[in-house]
Amino acid sequence: MTAVQVIRSEWTKIRSVASTMWTLSLAVVVTTALGMLVSGLSRSQFGSMPARQRLSFDPVFVSFAGMTLGQLALIVFGVLVVSNEYSTGMIRVSLAAVPQRATFLFSKIAVATALALAAGMVTGFAAFFLGQAMLGPHGVQLGDPGVLRAVLGGGLYMTLIAMFSMGVAVMLRSPMLSLGILMPFFFLISNVLGNVDATKKIGQFLPDQAGSRIMRVVPRVGDAAPYGPWGGLGIMALWVIAALVGGYVLLARRDAQ
Repeated sequence: MTAVQVIRSEWTKIRSVASTMWTLSLAVVVTTALGMLVSGLSRSQFGSMPARQRLSFDPVFVSFAGMTLGQLALIVFGVLVVSNEYSTGMIRVSLAAVPQRATFLFSKIAVATALALAAGMVTGFAAFFLGQAMLGPHGVQLGDPGVLRAVLGGGLYMTLIAMFSMGVAVMLRSPMLSLGILMPFFFLISNVLGNVDATKKIGQFLPDQAGSRIMRVVPRVGDAAPYGPWGGLGIMALWVIAALVGGYVLLARRDAQ
C-alpha cells in the first residue's frame, strides 16, 4: 500500500470508532465551558483580589482554565487511537496489510494529529473569545501583545498532549495501562513536582508544566523558569518526539500481539 492509501485507511478507522470522535468534541465543550465559568467568577471577584494576585492576573490564561480537564479528553483520544487495535486484535491484520511499520505508525499519527490540531485550534479560539466576553472590562483583545501567540499556543499544547499520549500508548499497547500511567502523571505527579519547592526545578521541565507557558501572557509573580513561552513549548515537543521514537523502536522490534 502507498502512503496515501495508508493515510486514507487510518482516517476511515479513526472516524469509524465513535469514542475517538466523541472525545475530541468533549475536549472542546469541557475546556470552553469551564473556561467561561472561571472567567465569570474571576470577573465577579476581581475587586476583592489581593494586590499580589492582581499583578499576575492573566485574562488569557484564565479563559483556558478548562484546559486541565480538556487535556484529559485529548489523552483518552491519543490512547484510543493507538490501543484500540491492540485491544481488539486488529493490529495483526493492520500490520499484515502494511508491513512497513514506519509507514503504518506515522500515517496513524499524522491523521490523529491533524484531528487533534483542528480540535485544539477550535478550542483555543472558542475558549478565548467566550472567556473574554465573560471577563468584560477585565478582558483583552486578540490583537494585544502576546495574545494571539497564547491562543494559537493553546491549540498546539492540546495537539502535543495527544501526540505524547499516542507515543506512550504505542510503547505500552494496553489502553488501561497507558491511561493508568498518563492520568496520574499529568494530574498528580506533575502538579506535585511543579508546586513543591524542593522539586520545582525538576517539575518545570515536565511536558505539561513547560508547554503550558505558551498560554500565558502575564508571567506569574516569582516565576523563575529559565525559558520563555516558545522555549517551554519546545521542551514539550522534545518529550513528544522521545515518546514517538520510543514507540516506533518498540513497534519495529516486537511481534504484533
